[in-house]
Amino acid sequence: MVLLLFYFFCFLIVVSAFLMLLTRHILYAAFLLLLTFLGIAALYALVGADFLAVSQVVIYVGGVLVLLLFGIMLTHQPVGGQPSAAPQTESRNLWWGALTGIGFFALLAQVIYKADFTSKAWIVSAESQKRLLNNSSIPHLGANLMTHYLLPFEIIAILLLVALVGATLLASRKS
Repeated sequence: MVLLLFYFFCFLIVVSAFLMLLTRHILYAAFLLLLTFLGIAALYALVGADFLAVSQVVIYVGGVLVLLLFGIMLTHQPVGGQPSAAPQTESRNLWWGALTGIGFFALLAQVIYKADFTSKAWIVSAESQKRLLNNSSIPHLGANLMTHYLLPFEIIAILLLVALVGATLLASRKS
């Protein structure tokens, strides 16, 4: 079941990233980026890296993607969402780019396939310790953020809110 979920999320990441490259609508690309980020967070959760999964959702989905969507919504676009004159590239450059990308993908796939991950020292030591996945660092981190480091945490939140309001004012100002 876990292997099936792994392949599903890998397929989701690859397809959404590929469609993000092919679309001409920037809003569609942002939502496809959302699918890519959520798929990566799901892979982190599948391997037991719960802190990385939550960080992926909070930082990338909750921060970067929302900021990107604000930027898209606040910029003035022509009606229909299409750019007035899309740059055209030569088909020769497109084929060279596709060929180079496929070549790099094949090279990386071959290196990953031939790598012997079972002989790495940190993997061997982790397997010998038989650490349980239930030993999560999130409760300890959350307790520290909400007790000992509450004031810096709130100051950072206010600073980010002020930066977002300032960016909104600068983007909406008519020049």
